[in-house]
Amino acid sequence: MSVWDDLVGQDAVVDQLARAARDEQPSHAWLVTGPPGSGRSHAALALAAALLCEQPDPADRGCGECSACRTVRAGSHADLTHFRTEHSEIRIDEARELVVRAQDRPSVGRWRVMVIEDADRMAERTSNVMLKAIEEPPPGTIWLLCAPSPSDVLVTIRSRCRPVTLRVPPVEAVAELLERRDGVPAARALECARLAQSHVGVARRLALYDDARERRRRVVEMPLRLGGVSDAVREAGRLTRLAEEEATAESEARDEEERAHLLTSMGAAESGKMPPNVRSALRRLEEDQKRRSKRVRTDTLDRFLIDLTTFYRDALTLQLQTGSELVNQHIADSLRDHALNSTPEESLERIDTIARTRTRIRTSAAAGLAFEAMAVSLL
Repeated sequence: MSVWDDLVGQDAVVDQLARAARDEQPSHAWLVTGPPGSGRSHAALALAAALLCEQPDPADRGCGECSACRTVRAGSHADLTHFRTEHSEIRIDEARELVVRAQDRPSVGRWRVMVIEDADRMAERTSNVMLKAIEEPPPGTIWLLCAPSPSDVLVTIRSRCRPVTLRVPPVEAVAELLERRDGVPAARALECARLAQSHVGVARRLALYDDARERRRRVVEMPLRLGGVSDAVREAGRLTRLAEEEATAESEARDEEERAHLLTSMGAAESGKMPPNVRSALRRLEEDQKRRSKRVRTDTLDRFLIDLTTFYRDALTLQLQTGSELVNQHIADSLRDHALNSTPEESLERIDTIARTRTRIRTSAAAGLAFEAMAVSLL
């Protein structure tokens, strides 16, 4: 099984990266861009695996079977640094640590590979910390940065990187991946790929977890329950509570595991009086966990808003009679009724309202108030 198999609908990118892996002197820095769900991190990790692959023949690199390919995919290869911040943006101390790691010589492979997700979350000052290391890395280091688009990265960074541009994969290609990799029945795979708008990760979650599909259904059908201001306020509260529940469920088990690991590594007991250094370490861990939980909650709310946008996108499709396939086929009759009782201008205005709400929750606005204002505007 090749490391490229999960990059569905990206044939041109696979050819580009496979050629780079065969090159004895590949570019020292890459910027992998593409829409959410297109597979940016998968592409970066696939290239990392191919670069570190143990096959002696360059044409076979990226085999997916050797120890290097398997450990890269597992995130445990000694020469791979795979970084994803738990905060709303990459902090300067995190950037400095990455710069230090990039100076290490490869220990078992040909290269030291630095995969940085969310490179768009670097402020200008943070980008400047990493600039020199990306521009002139040690001979054995290769940087792989991921971001939604080149414009999301400081120009001084992107001008020093070789671009890799992914596209939104076809629905059918995502469905085929779910069938092949996850054993999802064909009909469900196709439905979930369409509901996720070809976002591979979201499609997989919808296909495998009934509660994820139920949450999405409740979000998308919200406009059908808006009869007045009181309904709007109630529905906004319901969505924010859903996000809280999802963030809590995702964080709790991981938080406990991290706490237990920290206490074990410091030789401290699970309970009872703890030395000052242990208490200090626990406080720092709890602060990091709170920031991570906030990010998970924000990301969940943002996903809800993307799903909600598909309702008005479908209504606009019907109003303009474009003939495009509806994302939400399961509520086609309700969408037709809504389309008949509103205008294309109103649908566009509502889509703009949701877009503004996405911006507000990303800028630390109170999510509850932002959602209430949005829901009232959708009446």
